[in-house]
Amino acid sequence: MVITEIFKSIQGESTFTGLPCVFVRLTGCNLRCHWCDTAYAFNGGQKMTVDEVMVQVHKLGCKLVEVTGGEPLLQEDVYPLTEQLLGAGFRVLVETSGERYIGRLPQAVIKVLDVKCPGSGEGGAFCADNLGVLERKDQVKFVIANENDYRYARDFMAQHDLGGRVNEVILSPVFGQLHPRQLAEWILRDGLDVRLGLQIHKFIWDPATPGV
Repeated sequence: MVITEIFKSIQGESTFTGLPCVFVRLTGCNLRCHWCDTAYAFNGGQKMTVDEVMVQVHKLGCKLVEVTGGEPLLQEDVYPLTEQLLGAGFRVLVETSGERYIGRLPQAVIKVLDVKCPGSGEGGAFCADNLGVLERKDQVKFVIANENDYRYARDFMAQHDLGGRVNEVILSPVFGQLHPRQLAEWILRDGLDVRLGLQIHKFIWDPATPGV
């Protein structure tokens, strides 16, 4: 598999926000979101075997591991990698764009699934079959650039009963583009039962720095 970076940091998103976490960032993505903060992972990277990745993860000494990208589900070895991580006792998250089918991942993996809003430039990319394989432990995330994105997320949630499928729906403002207060006010105004996500790693470190 091709790996952009493996590093330990503070988890900045999802319900695991604030916890130490090892990130395995796979190279390559088939989407081009306007606000993407990991374009450096589109190309390059280092070829590694699953066993080599496991060695690096073990060295970093943390039981929470997130496999991310790019888009991690583009690489076939993501499946044996997640199996081995689970078998070694790690708690495993996979963050994916939502455009790829998640049903082949091991059941114990916690899927953090994006639904791309229109402001990303990739609206409509969502794989509808994913709705049928989501479990309560999984999480669905919308990245919000403006009020049109917010309305899209609100309507998508209602149309597909996301609250009945997963325990956590997360709305995150595009960092530096939409003020969190504005998104918070929309959520409170409409009485949505969602979590506001703020990408806290970008408040701790320079948001343009890879590997944090």
